[in-house]
Parts: sequence; structure tokens; C-alpha cells
Amino acid sequence: MGYCSRAQAAELIRTGRVRLNGSSPRNPETPVRLGVDHIEVDGRRVAIPTKTYLIMNKPHGVVTTASDEKDRRTVYDLLGSGLQWFAPVGRLDKASEGMLLFTNDSEWAARVLAPETHLDKTYHVQIGTVADIALLEKLQHGVRTKEGDFLRVKRARILREGKRNCWLEIVLDEGKNRQIRRMLENLGIEVLRLVRIAIEPLALGVLAKGAHRELTPVEKAMIDEAMNG
Repeated sequence: MGYCSRAQAAELIRTGRVRLNGSSPRNPETPVRLGVDHIEVDGRRVAIPTKTYLIMNKPHGVVTTASDEKDRRTVYDLLGSGLQWFAPVGRLDKASEGMLLFTNDSEWAARVLAPETHLDKTYHVQIGTVADIALLEKLQHGVRTKEGDFLRVKRARILREGKRNCWLEIVLDEGKNRQIRRMLENLGIEVLRLVRIAIEPLALGVLAKGAHRELTPVEKAMIDEAMNG
């Protein structure tokens, strides 16, 4: 319902601060009928909010979490106070940058992340070596990690090269944890920067680092059409 995170909701329920049709169930798994049941937190009615969709340009060093035990800066510090609760659609690790979507529409978020939708996620990756065709082929054919996972990218190409490093464009149609970093680490290649620049068909564009805005109706419709296609 967009009131808080799942973990925060569970704690509110367990401590008796949530009332469901006048009673106070302590089990967070208690089923409810949205739009029918009466839900209160600390005596105040919780209403279903308008579905909203945000895009952020996440900076390096910011963690994708609501609260951090190490007191590091989080994406919610960038969103600011006064907004209703928004959940990130997927994650970017602390060292990664670029496009991060937020929404209070959990069903839509699940569809964006679902492997069967095959939405391409495009990354620009700076590595600490000069790439060649052999490296691109390894990434596309797949890498077996030390943990036993088999990972591969959909596409990879060289964007630009220097004497000691280069930038790659890597496209994924799945989103396994730290996938690009793990693949390159297992090939002995250092990742210097990793920036997500697009989630098909939406591009990050000129959004300033650390800034966020609402998706336009056209942008939202573009993503919906891509998922339905």
C-alpha cells in the first residue's frame, strides 16, 4: 500500500501498531482484501496511494537500502523526506551508478524484474585492461563463477579504448546479483566504473547525478509496451 517497506511493515504488525478491521493481528502473513478491509497504523487509516513511478541517477557510494547499519548514505537520503514510501525496482550495489527506478506499484516492479519479460538492461563498464574480441566472446558465451553459477551477457561491444583501460557496453536480459562484476572478476579483470544507462526502452538521458523525477506517462507506457511485447 506504499506506507513503508516490507520489513518495517512486519515490525509494525508484530508490535501491535496495525489494526485490521478493528483487531490487531500479530502475524505479518495475515491476508487482507485491498480496497475492502479497514487498515490503521497508530489509529490512522491507511489508504491505497496513487501509483507513482520514479527514475533516479544513483551516484557512486550510495547504497540501495532504506537504512544502513554502517550509517552510509542511502538512496532514500537522495529522495528526501515528505514523500510516500517507494521501493527500488531491483538494486545497484554501492560502487555502481546510473538508472534506478522506484515505485509503490509492487506488481509492476515484479514484472520489470521478471526474467520472462526480457527487458534489456544496458550498462557502460570501464575495465582496467584493453578488451579484445576474445573477451567479448567469453562474456557472451558465458562464464562459470567460482561459486558454480553460469553467467552470460546478451551483448557486449567495445565503446572506446585507452592505453591501459577501455569502456564496454554490456546488455543483460536477466538480473542476477552483481552479474557483470562477478563475470569480469572471474576473468581476472578489474571493474573501474559501472553505470546503468538504460532499461529498455527507457534511457537515463541528462538526469543529473543524485537527482530523481517522475516518469512521464509516455515513458511508463513505453516500458509497459516493451513488457507486453
